[in-house]
Amino acid sequence: MRRTAVLEPLPVLTPAGTRLLDAASTLFYEHGIRAVGVDLIAERAGTTKKTLYDRFGSKDRLVALYLRRRAQRMHEFVDSRNADVPPGPARVLAVYDALAEWLSMQGRGCGFVNAYAEVGGTDHPAVEVIRAEKAWTRELFAGLAREAGLAEPDRVATELHLLYEGATVIATAGGDPDVLAAARAAAARVVAGA
Repeated sequence: MRRTAVLEPLPVLTPAGTRLLDAASTLFYEHGIRAVGVDLIAERAGTTKKTLYDRFGSKDRLVALYLRRRAQRMHEFVDSRNADVPPGPARVLAVYDALAEWLSMQGRGCGFVNAYAEVGGTDHPAVEVIRAEKAWTRELFAGLAREAGLAEPDRVATELHLLYEGATVIATAGGDPDVLAAARAAAARVVAGA
């Protein structure tokens, strides 16, 4: 299913740039943006700080790129899990199955929520990426609701998105992985009512 693109395509990186982005992505997700300095990123990537600044211009731009790549990977993951599900209510609910699988591989929950906790309320370039990723998820639900022929697809999308985001936070920060099944069941009721 095609949706409105909300994030720019990723740039082509040199091998050193890829190593830097890989190292930064792991460090930012595991330790937080503010806790990780460019010295550590360069060291982990086997490069120099100069190379980091030559490739990305600033740590802030590297953070934004980390989140853009994370969004791309998550979107591809969800799309791949949904690809073989026929259009209709089952395809809408399959997004929750993909979320449960994705979160089972993540130790610190939603990288976008984590990043927003550190940079929200500022003019950091990551804020735009975070908001675009959240808009993508809502649009995913709206598109799937329209595809399934559900009444009021925008309202349904808002409710499904709230369940999705709430389940993500409660499953990880709240330490309750069972909430994912509860969110899916609540989503099934929303879909059935539409």
